[in-house]
Amino acid sequence: MTGLTLLIPLALLCGLMALAAFFMALRTGQYDDLDGAAMRMLVEGEED
Repeated sequence: MTGLTLLIPLALLCGLMALAAFFMALRTGQYDDLDGAAMRMLVEGEED
């Protein structure tokens, strides 16, 4: 039971850190152009 008193706050802290990293990625524009990179990869492969 004493292990849970350590693991539950640690899990919550890790989840909050992941959520903060996701929102930071959203704010900096990481997810603005999802199709552009895939299309550039296909277009560059045809130029060879």
